[in-house]
Amino acid sequence: MKLIELALQGGGSHGAFTWGVLDYLLLDDRIRIEGICGTSAGAMNAVVLADGLDRGGKEGAREALNHFWASISKAAMFSPFQRSTLDRMLGRWTLDTSPGFIFFDILSRLVSPYELNPLNINPLRVQLASLIDFEHVRNAEGIKLFVAATNVRTGKQKIFRREEMTVDMVIASACLPFLFHAVQIDGEAYWDGGYMGNPALFPLVTECGGRDIMIVQINPIVRNEIPQKASDILNRINEISFNASLIKEVRTIAMMTKLLESQDMKENGIKNTFFHRINADEELIDLSVSSKLNAEWAFLQHLHDVGYRAAESWMNENFKNLGQRSTLDIDAVY
Repeated sequence: MKLIELALQGGGSHGAFTWGVLDYLLLDDRIRIEGICGTSAGAMNAVVLADGLDRGGKEGAREALNHFWASISKAAMFSPFQRSTLDRMLGRWTLDTSPGFIFFDILSRLVSPYELNPLNINPLRVQLASLIDFEHVRNAEGIKLFVAATNVRTGKQKIFRREEMTVDMVIASACLPFLFHAVQIDGEAYWDGGYMGNPALFPLVTECGGRDIMIVQINPIVRNEIPQKASDILNRINEISFNASLIKEVRTIAMMTKLLESQDMKENGIKNTFFHRINADEELIDLSVSSKLNAEWAFLQHLHDVGYRAAESWMNENFKNLGQRSTLDIDAVY
């Protein structure tokens, strides 16, 4: 059995793609997931998996993930973010012509969440608290779990570990500053972890035993067309900024592993690391940023199926390379 470490990106509803990837990986008895580091939706997938794993093993984790995404979709039925008739007629998953999305998008640029939502009501927090048993998460000794957030005051990355995990830590990892109040934990304020680590990789290198890090990437790296619409420009800026920390970290770790002949590096816990990536740029690249707020069950199932097929294809082609070499061409991709 081969050990792998998972690095899960954030991306709102697009996290259902990662659900599909995890669903397939949990079925494969040739591998064992030793550690997971997640950000935003990636963090939610990670803690749900840990919760289910502690309750009922791999099958329990698969059931927990399915129940989580189904519950999120059910709750979103009452959300103002719904596809318009035009989007439905054209078969688009985006919310670009949704009156609710357009209204809140404009409002978020003019009014802060502290003014718009002074009572700091966050439905997602209520959902997570009701769906995830954090006592099980903290006791899930079969897996190492890391969740990334960004310290608002210092701008530094903060890693929360499984043994201390709470709902506030997961919410902090998914806290978009234009939509929610900063999350207060132990006197510090936190925003979305994607700004400093989407996801963070060093915990998987220094605190886990496996050599293989599997990056489940939601945000496209390359777009061939230059964005011209205001929404497309903003979307591309977000993609670049939310991928920047990942790209830098991958390249840094790759450079450090080349120095392994140095005894000092070995003593500091740096091991030869192999990088792999599961992504679906062709299927996701045409989805605008607004689709990350679309939680319709049909859309989530579609993303799940795309992720499931991507993981199946990757494993069929690359399983033999686990523990042997990187399948991610770092110079070409990052």
